[in-house]
Amino acid sequence: MDNLRGFWKGQYGHTHGVVLVDAFYENVAGPEGKNLVLEFRPDPPKTMLVACLWSHWRGTKPGEKDLLSFAIITTDPPPEISEAGHDRCPAPIKPEDLDAWLKPGPGNLEAMDEILRNNGMPHFEHSRAG
Repeated sequence: MDNLRGFWKGQYGHTHGVVLVDAFYENVAGPEGKNLVLEFRPDPPKTMLVACLWSHWRGTKPGEKDLLSFAIITTDPPPEISEAGHDRCPAPIKPEDLDAWLKPGPGNLEAMDEILRNNGMPHFEHSRAG
């Protein structure tokens, strides 16, 4: 969320989307500094509507292809994710905020900020992936 008015200012308030997520995976430092991949799932299980921004980057040179891309918006993690060793979490949005999120207005970014802050973050359980 720190870069929404910086790097993502051309998309924030303009091109919003959602990704349906049942779980997500993060790399954390394990014993002796070895990398571990953890799977985080909402508890109780549910499909989250995770906020994202999308973009259509246009090639600037002759023959250069366009790029369609998106980025999931992340926020500060709840304690159980932080305690597992990770510093961010995908930002879910509440189902009742879906229409407002998908029809943003660049003149009302404070309302978009509120949707991201008042997100109904679930509790997560985690396990080692794989």
